[in-house]
Amino acid sequence: MAKAKSGDRVKVHYTGSLDDGTVFDASANRPPLEFTIGEGQLIAGFEQAVIGMNPGESTKEKIPVKDAYGPYSDEMVLVADRKELPEGLDPEVGQMLQMHEPDGGIIILRVTGVTDTSVTLDANHPLAGCDLNFDIELVEIV
Repeated sequence: MAKAKSGDRVKVHYTGSLDDGTVFDASANRPPLEFTIGEGQLIAGFEQAVIGMNPGESTKEKIPVKDAYGPYSDEMVLVADRKELPEGLDPEVGQMLQMHEPDGGIIILRVTGVTDTSVTLDANHPLAGCDLNFDIELVEIV
């Protein structure tokens, strides 16, 4: 039986959780996640966990911060004057906003604080600074 290797297109089912048991994502009730190992479509630790697996095999992996979304960075948090926001925008804590970069890129920001005069915006990935736990089942090597 062929083992998954870099360059293979694979299908997996997974459940991702934090150390406290909170599930942040799962493929249950959806088609399996399909990706090519080594193309960088997923976090490095997830791709590495699939290498060497046979179809039908499962594994439990703990992916450290450095191989997941990296450390949390205070430098990616900014406080903006509410006057700088688009007219009519009424931000709420937890809301996700998009900011366009001069080069055409898009940055996703999460509203983490709101006052009468300012809004605190966080550009860190919501899972930055977290070790991630995955239960992964290799369904198929396509």
